[in-house]
Amino acid sequence: AGFSDSFGIASYWRCTAQSASSSHKMVASKMMVAKEAIPLLTPHKIGRFELSHRVVLAPLTRCRSYTNVPQPHAALYYSQRATEGGLLVAEATGVSATAQGYPETPGVWTQQQVDAWKPIVDAVHRKGAFFFCQLSHVGRVSTNDFQPDGQAPISSTDKQITPDAESGMVYSKPRQLQTEEIPLIVDDFRRAARNAIESGFDGVEIHGAHGYLLEQFMKDSSNDRTDEYGGNLENRCRFAVEVIDAIVHEIGADRVGIRLSPFVDYMDCFDSDPHALGMYMVQQLNKHQGFVYCHMVEPRMAIVDGRSQIPHGLLPFRKSFNGTFIAAGGYDREEGNKVVADGYADLVAYGRIFYLSG
Repeated sequence: AGFSDSFGIASYWRCTAQSASSSHKMVASKMMVAKEAIPLLTPHKIGRFELSHRVVLAPLTRCRSYTNVPQPHAALYYSQRATEGGLLVAEATGVSATAQGYPETPGVWTQQQVDAWKPIVDAVHRKGAFFFCQLSHVGRVSTNDFQPDGQAPISSTDKQITPDAESGMVYSKPRQLQTEEIPLIVDDFRRAARNAIESGFDGVEIHGAHGYLLEQFMKDSSNDRTDEYGGNLENRCRFAVEVIDAIVHEIGADRVGIRLSPFVDYMDCFDSDPHALGMYMVQQLNKHQGFVYCHMVEPRMAIVDGRSQIPHGLLPFRKSFNGTFIAAGGYDREEGNKVVADGYADLVAYGRIFYLSG
């Protein structure tokens, strides 16, 4: 089964196609669309890409890529969620064998994986949509079972994540990366970006959120290093900035976006000054002319009368960033339309609404 058309995107395109046979109907349709002006269904130019609407498919881990190789059925999954002129972000995709922390998640570090992605990307492109690959490394959010030869997961620290009492999940004690090893991880991201472009993706999204490796370095709760990658804010962000710089140099700023969650406390990964962290990272992105987008997760959500209430904590970052700003975090259609209309975000990423029958 495909996704429910919660935003009216598919319905809009069907109506447009059906009205093409009659100029009178087409004029009437255009007048109706202009009159109603649904913000989420208005076009937006994001770098080189001309989007027909502002609804983005958020990256959603599916755990169906057996032996870390994308499977043919993913072509159906993603094409069902693709619309003419839409933007999709693929599920978190590992940059190396050490990047894994969940079962059967895809990678893009081998030629077999690169080749397996190609028909999936082609299926999305046939629907007229744009497709970005999210490049990820989980760092310490892993166990020895997922690591090559049963080794310890790598991280900014050797501090283990507190076991999850609710799920019973226990992550393995990580190994703190040596200073001289960090450039090797940067290069893993660079090569993965090149591989993603070879697979046909329109660009990549760097996963710098949700307590994974880049964020383990960025946030002071999980970075206890004493070298040039630890201590003050600039040092803690150095690894992430080097990854950004390497990927931009490899494939061009106009093919690179990033996901950040400075306010999120997840996997024992939080920061004492999330506003300063987010603003510093935005400033680093602005150094790359044409950096295509910044995708940020809302700081928190409250449930009021059964509905998610968004606190609008991302506005300073949206104002400071030079490129397209994507907001994510529990939005419904009404709230998404409002933040676009108010200029709070250019695009809105949705996950759960799209995930049906994933």
